[in-house]
Amino acid sequence: MENPPEETPAAWKSQPSWLLTQTANHAHRLVADGFSTVHARGYHYRLLATLEEFGPSSQAGLSRRTGIHVSDTVGALNELAADGSVERTTDPTDRRRNVISLTTTGKRRLRRLEKPLAESQDELLAPLSGEERERLTELLSKLLTHHDGQR
Repeated sequence: MENPPEETPAAWKSQPSWLLTQTANHAHRLVADGFSTVHARGYHYRLLATLEEFGPSSQAGLSRRTGIHVSDTVGALNELAADGSVERTTDPTDRRRNVISLTTTGKRRLRRLEKPLAESQDELLAPLSGEERERLTELLSKLLTHHDGQR
């Protein structure tokens, strides 16, 4: 005999922190699945988008700006360098440092990653109207800005 699905206790279901965590888990899965269809990971998108917006950076700078742990940053950059999406050069002012730059191939790859990312966002937010999506984004941004400012 199959066990019936477990019901979530009401005390949890009404807690915003629990709701955010569960929704974040779904969001992570949807985005990861979307990127996997084009043989990429979220780290790839974050690094490429950051390089496009802010220009060349050191590996450590990219790690700080993207919030990706430095060892994971190096691994993802190795993958991006292997396919020609980024280029590493030695910093002329500090030979111990690498400067990472976005290549033309990397710009094209970033454009290809935008489609599965947009599809993931649409799937995640499917039950919401356009206005509700904008409002949710505003509220989440407000929360994040507040808590980032407390660090």
